[in-house]
Amino acid sequence: MAKAKAAKAPAAKTEKKGPAPKVNHRHTPKGQHGGMQILLVEDVSNLGKTGDVVEVKPGYGRNYLLPRGLATFVSAHNLKLLDLHKIKVQKMREAKLADLRSQADQLSRLTVTIEANANEEGHLYGSVGGPEIVRALRGQHHVQLEPEAVRLEGPIKEMGLYEVKVHLAPEVETAVKVLVHGNTVAADKK
Repeated sequence: MAKAKAAKAPAAKTEKKGPAPKVNHRHTPKGQHGGMQILLVEDVSNLGKTGDVVEVKPGYGRNYLLPRGLATFVSAHNLKLLDLHKIKVQKMREAKLADLRSQADQLSRLTVTIEANANEEGHLYGSVGGPEIVRALRGQHHVQLEPEAVRLEGPIKEMGLYEVKVHLAPEVETAVKVLVHGNTVAADKK
């Protein structure tokens, strides 16, 4: 009888193992051309806008878009989060557009004076471009603009009053008056 108890004891020590735990692999949906389908979180030039489901090569998606947070995997949860994010971004965009429209209204009432060297006929020795206009706006009216926002058809090479377009956003464009007057420099000083 002692042998029977001894034989049963080791059998009792063995534990029952349940099914192997499931490994959650995230498989990206394949597109019709064999690439991976992903959901864009931000606008990506030459690819799509926020909220678009696009098909890209797997390496581009895995190594560039996903690590930089420009895209995410397509799932019902992510689509719902993106819809909420779009609403928030739209409200922020509308507030920014309202600010830009008020800035455009302010700019349309301004006149900027720029002084440059000129000859007796009124031709400037140099020219006045976007950076000079932006510098004058900052100095005279404390308006912050990027030089790319000033849209000139060509550099200003003569004295006079000009109306220069300022592009603040795709929907917001205005004009500012630029008065260029010169210091006449005599051709021959003796």
